[in-house]
Amino acid sequence: MTDLILTPNIDGVDDFYAELLAAHEGLSKEDSDALNARLVLVLANHIGDRAVLSKALKAAQLSD
Repeated sequence: MTDLILTPNIDGVDDFYAELLAAHEGLSKEDSDALNARLVLVLANHIGDRAVLSKALKAAQLSD
């Protein structure tokens, strides 16, 4: 699998977003940033495909 999905693809997206916000609730900026970094690494490990991960990095850089 080397295709990167950039269209909405999360079941229960609103519930996930609420869960993500709740995970950050009460955290300092530093702790929130650390949580985000850990989440990125967990999801990157789950994906595992280096080509997809490289495409995701490039897509994220273009989003700024």
